[in-house]
Amino acid sequence: MLTTIEENYLKVIYLLSKDGKLKVSATVIAVSLGINPASVIDMLKKLTEKKLTDYNKVNGAKLTISGIKIATLIVRKHRLWELFLQQKLGYSWDEVHEIAEQLEHVQDEKLADRLDELLGFPQYDPHGEAIPNSKGQIREMKLKTLQEVEIGKDYKVVSVKDTSKLFLQYLQRLHINIGAIIRVVEKIDFDGSMVIMLEKSTKATVSEKLTESILVS
Repeated sequence: MLTTIEENYLKVIYLLSKDGKLKVSATVIAVSLGINPASVIDMLKKLTEKKLTDYNKVNGAKLTISGIKIATLIVRKHRLWELFLQQKLGYSWDEVHEIAEQLEHVQDEKLADRLDELLGFPQYDPHGEAIPNSKGQIREMKLKTLQEVEIGKDYKVVSVKDTSKLFLQYLQRLHINIGAIIRVVEKIDFDGSMVIMLEKSTKATVSEKLTESILVS
């Protein structure tokens, strides 16, 4: 059985490296976890000994087939728990992530499948991220960031890249949520900010950081 810390490493590598299939440096992993790179290297060596990662100093780390299987299940449980907390317990989308971080480590082989069935086999979590199915398959989505879209066309918010509480609360104040329709009215070359039109004909000027964190179709 893996420790919570080991599971967190596998999940982070999975999320940083396109489903665990590409190599990611120890430095990038350290930044994501907010810890010292030396500690990351020690853990990657341990996970490589357990045949869950393939690591070397030059190219970084990627998950093995066994590592991908474990990481996918953790991500699956996390996103199902987020949806459960929102739909069944009434938590808002800015509250569910931190709680799901704890619940994703519950060790029960049937848990994810029972949650999946209870929720009606959903495809996406509250932040619009795809939920891996029972076979570990994940639906590919061809999306653009709001920063990349054309002026004057309507786009639907499908997902957000930033799931931090402050960012999600800011989106709520702007009345931007999953499914919201946004039209880019103007792109400001000076700083990359945008003037957008929201539903009910409400205009807002938003930063480049925000537009790069919203995925639309």
